Amino acid sequence: MRRLDGIVKPFILPGVFFQLIAFSPSLNSLLFSGVAGLATLLGGFLVTAAGSRYRGSVKYFMAVGAGFLLSLVFLEVVPETLSAVGKSFALWFLGGYLVIHLVEHSWAGHFHFGEEVHGEEVSRTSQAASLGLLVHSFLDGVSISAAYHFSSVVGVLMFVAIGLHKLPEGFTVASLNLAAGRSEKTALRWAGFLGLATLAGGGVSSFVYAYSPQLLSFSGGVALYVAASDLVPEVNRERGAKVPILVFAGVLLFYLTERLLHYLLEG
Repeated sequence: MRRLDGIVKPFILPGVFFQLIAFSPSLNSLLFSGVAGLATLLGGFLVTAAGSRYRGSVKYFMAVGAGFLLSLVFLEVVPETLSAVGKSFALWFLGGYLVIHLVEHSWAGHFHFGEEVHGEEVSRTSQAASLGLLVHSFLDGVSISAAYHFSSVVGVLMFVAIGLHKLPEGFTVASLNLAAGRSEKTALRWAGFLGLATLAGGGVSSFVYAYSPQLLSFSGGVALYVAASDLVPEVNRERGAKVPILVFAGVLLFYLTERLLHYLLEG
């Protein structure tokens, strides 16, 4: 036990931080949703202001995020919410999956996570795709808040999982607008809109969760779609084994983070 404390001791400060900010689940949900929104803005910045220096790193975030998000859904969200809400879990989970599927295929149209360069084709659909990503970002905020209201451990895990794909999301919306011929200022503004949508989703979810605790089941369906239908296909587009292996790194990161959070926040 003394040896374990020696290993974990360097990580105690983050644990204390999480406890110090625990004024209420609602305030913490807004905080984490806001930070995730800033990650979206950073993704837009990488496209518009930072040139191409960091663009190649986006695929690594997608790969790690895919592994982390899949692990979160199957190892934490599904078993926890299934025991908490019972038979209604499946209906809410399926509903979340289908809603984000509808949003991406009716509004978002032609887009994929990552850099978009097909200007002529994208110019006709970029506005609808940007609006679809706006709804997508709102649901990200809903997921963070619903998870944090369920438990602090699940909430922090959801925040990390969503944060990992928020940077590619900002990268995507900014490159969409640039490919459509819009200015860098407009492209960055859209990344900011997505960040604000995430914050708004966190606020709405904090209010709704008291009346519908099944919201985390819904968020689990959304998270599964994002991981399996958005992130994994982008990983599969990459040649070689380096990026796909990072999916397994995401799984390992989830396990280590989950163990550490249980130790720090639950004793």
